[in-house]
Amino acid sequence: MPARTDLKTIMVLGSGPIIIGQAGEFDYSGTQGCRALRDEGYRVVLVNSNPATIMTDPGVADRTYIEPLDVASAESIIIRERPDAILPTLGGQTALNLAIDLAKAGVLERHGVELIGADVDVIECAEDRDLFKKRMREVGVPVLDSRIATTLDEARAAALELGYPIILRPAFTLGGEGGGVALTPDDLEIVATNALAASPISQVLMERSVTGWDEIELEVVRDRNDNAVIVCTIENLDPMGVHTGDSVTVAPAMTLDDHEQQMLRDAAIQVVRAVGVETGGANVQFALNRATGDMVVIEMNPRVSRSSALASKATGFPIARIAARLAIGYTLDELPNDITAVTPASFEPTLDYVAVKVPRFAFEKLTEARVPLSTFMQSVGEVLALGRTFGEAFGKAMSARELDARLDEPTSVADALERLEKPSWDRFDLMLWAARRGASAEDLHVATGVHRWFTNEIVALAQAGEDLPDSLDAIDADLMLEARRTGLTDRDIAARTQTTEVEVGDHRRALGVRPSYRQVDTCAAEFAAVTPYFYGTYGTESEVTPLGKPSVVVLGSGPNRIGQGIEFDYCCVHAAMTAQDLGYAAIMINCNPETVSTDHGVSDRLYMEPVTIDAVLDICEAERPVGVIAQLGGQTPLRLARPLSERGIPVLGTSPDQIDMAEDRGRFGALLGDLGLKAPPWAMAEGEADLLAAADQVGYPALVRPSYVLGGRAMAIVSGPDELKAWLVKEKPLGLVMVDRFLAGAVEIDVDALSDGDDTWIAGVMEHVEEAGVHSGDSACVLPPQGMTPESVADVRRQAAMLAEAIGVRGLLNVQFALRDGIAYVIEANPRASRTVPFVAKATGVPIVHHAVRLMLGERIADLGLPVGNPMKHVAVKEAVLPFARFPWADPVLGPEMRSTGEVMGIGDTFTEAFAKAQRGARQALPRSGTVFLSVRDEDKPKLAALAARIIDAGFDIVATGGSAQIIAAAGLPVREVNKVADGPPHVADLILGGEVAMVVCTPSGRGDRADGATIRRAAVRAGVPCITTMEAADAASQSLGVDPARVVPVALQDLVTS
Repeated sequence: MPARTDLKTIMVLGSGPIIIGQAGEFDYSGTQGCRALRDEGYRVVLVNSNPATIMTDPGVADRTYIEPLDVASAESIIIRERPDAILPTLGGQTALNLAIDLAKAGVLERHGVELIGADVDVIECAEDRDLFKKRMREVGVPVLDSRIATTLDEARAAALELGYPIILRPAFTLGGEGGGVALTPDDLEIVATNALAASPISQVLMERSVTGWDEIELEVVRDRNDNAVIVCTIENLDPMGVHTGDSVTVAPAMTLDDHEQQMLRDAAIQVVRAVGVETGGANVQFALNRATGDMVVIEMNPRVSRSSALASKATGFPIARIAARLAIGYTLDELPNDITAVTPASFEPTLDYVAVKVPRFAFEKLTEARVPLSTFMQSVGEVLALGRTFGEAFGKAMSARELDARLDEPTSVADALERLEKPSWDRFDLMLWAARRGASAEDLHVATGVHRWFTNEIVALAQAGEDLPDSLDAIDADLMLEARRTGLTDRDIAARTQTTEVEVGDHRRALGVRPSYRQVDTCAAEFAAVTPYFYGTYGTESEVTPLGKPSVVVLGSGPNRIGQGIEFDYCCVHAAMTAQDLGYAAIMINCNPETVSTDHGVSDRLYMEPVTIDAVLDICEAERPVGVIAQLGGQTPLRLARPLSERGIPVLGTSPDQIDMAEDRGRFGALLGDLGLKAPPWAMAEGEADLLAAADQVGYPALVRPSYVLGGRAMAIVSGPDELKAWLVKEKPLGLVMVDRFLAGAVEIDVDALSDGDDTWIAGVMEHVEEAGVHSGDSACVLPPQGMTPESVADVRRQAAMLAEAIGVRGLLNVQFALRDGIAYVIEANPRASRTVPFVAKATGVPIVHHAVRLMLGERIADLGLPVGNPMKHVAVKEAVLPFARFPWADPVLGPEMRSTGEVMGIGDTFTEAFAKAQRGARQALPRSGTVFLSVRDEDKPKLAALAARIIDAGFDIVATGGSAQIIAAAGLPVREVNKVADGPPHVADLILGGEVAMVVCTPSGRGDRADGATIRRAAVRAGVPCITTMEAADAASQSLGVDPARVVPVALQDLVTS
């Protein structure tokens, strides 16, 4: 049937900030869905709290609201925009949960709004563990023996009936959040408590463990006429027990026989039909026991999921776009396949290549201990690689991860195999390490439970490396071709021959061994493809043809990780669109399946390839672009700028030498001296003795960090030689280390600017809420600044312009200052896109990246028509979103190393309004009444009484521990004293976990005194109450307490007037 004509305006719910389990894949799906709906003539209203996305660009929807994803906000937007329907299936679990909340609050009925894509019954049937199990039993789909628990006592009783081990799965959660495996009754107490707290309906499914069974996922799309297609079958290499988001996965399934494939296929369609999904996509997960042939369904998601994005990129089938059109009335046979343009969407994809996904973890940011993987997701990103064989795709994917942590090498093969018995982030690195030293495929299978077919492939890949000569000159064309076809990358060959990746690439190309590029066509070449989506392989004919116009290559940012997330993908997408606007063909290189940049409709040609020097040079050799844009994807492509330039590839914008002037501390320090700009005392050193001497010269406290890092990796503040020595032991930095005097009490300022090398335009001056010492990516910031004098604002603008012009920047520049006693000290200058660019663009209404690319391609500042002065009439606050709920063992404190996974934005008439909105968006909504706990370190105690007075004036009660309580009482303010944790119960953590505290302010003391504070902060995270760890954030929060969400007006980006 054709699209519905009774609907005029459709509201799309986004997924909110990037968190573990819900990342850029929903920017990709939401953007696709919004564009599909607008193409059909509907008016689209988008609600999302995340500014670092393409979907929140004003041009994607007709009305764009960067607002909290809660009932109060959504209802106020519904009142203003009067949508006919809400589409909640493109925004992950966040959107589904909000849709349910709106229904239960009566909002949908009150305003006559329909849910499309999935109605309340469908969502509840799939997400309510009890209802789902009952429905599966009704239709005869096998499920595990299980019990439902809504209290801890019920969980204990269920465990006695089921026996151990037990898997616990909370209802209505994302990425397995709060779930886990209980091996013993002691485990159960912890896991069940966390699981009940994580579920918004306090419901946990407890089922007998199938740890060790194989895990298989199927992506299904079904329409209202009961047409259903299996888009993709995804096989997890890791057995059950590791969350699928943390597992290495492959498509198509490699080890299923025809009977197993058909059984799972039939069951998946039966599940989707039974739940009632009839207008979109669904992900169905199964456990399969190969020994017995038993199969059980684990769960299904009645929405576009993380795996849907992976399946779309693995097959080329645009699930989100199709799902959006099915939601408005179309059927699969009425919709064309975008890639072939001649087959319908009811034509199932067929692959003649292999797609491998490998997750990216960031445990080095959070803990020094080895953390086992479990049933709740812990990875922060992923890469996708395509190849003609599993080995080729697996080798490419492993090389594309951009690891910050190095493998902690085992002492022996036996040690490696013992470590492999507990799945960890580096398990496949350990498998390759052990295989190179003689471990057999059977050894690896027994240790890990990974299917023997895969362990044989891993051993073959490891052995191929060991079989190569250890001299690069001894590797001829035949050996090189065979090595690359097997799955070895230039980096692997360099490790074998003790050379560099660049040297191997030069040698390979000199031998005439180059990749060919094959097209992703969804139909195994049965029909011609019209979409230019390619991957590299060896030994076949290339399918790349000339583009017929000058081209620009845009280097993507690779996998999401802490410090480099989708804000850089936002910049890359805008670069491609701008290049096209200027008449160039845009060529995108990236390996991240979660992103908009790897949507084959964004660029003229997409290469799903690692952002590594070997892959990029090969593609540039094939395409011959006029230049490469390397300064928009973060540190990953920036590292490639110099080797690309040295091999004759033009780098557009700021030159590699100019980039080095800013990145090399010696050259940058000399530049600051020449310009007469102030910086904290600094030095560079290598090795313990020289580093200790440098720190003594600079003075303590000192900020130490390795060269060329992103996200503050391994950055720390040390107060003396002993802490510096401990840092060296922990981080083992390679090469030079930068040592800066830390300016305690300073306020950090970020400045984003555009420059053509001669003239500079300041895009935004942002004032951080937290003092210097907290990484800029983890600090809230405000635009325009609220606490700076006009003179200070003018001064940092002047200094940023001086730096841009002295460096010779062509494009973007970010400068960070520390402002203390009215003096601005330059901390660093980054001649690339910063993570604040999307925020500044949304806050000011100026498409910054669009202008930056025009500058890179030769235009001047004077040509761009940029606004003069600061026309902002509103206040915007960016707030970081931290992952501590996923890692309850980590102390949730902020410091110089970045730990946030995403961000949100609040827009208001005042700072208090904007800050309160930002906290709601970050799922740390400030309370409107109740009790606040205060405990601060000695340095913060002079400010404590004033903070307490503001909180009391807002109508709150205060509890505090000894020293803090005495200060508050001495000021004549009412306070209830409570025991420290060390003093025994009833103590403050008991109050927090008992629901008696609405907000926690607990600033950390020195390293030796953190145990009590860490327990308090962890209790706050576990209880789900706002936990504030700096006095600056506490001060901002105290100003915003009691802000009534119902009285705060939502703001559409299209209404912001900046010129």
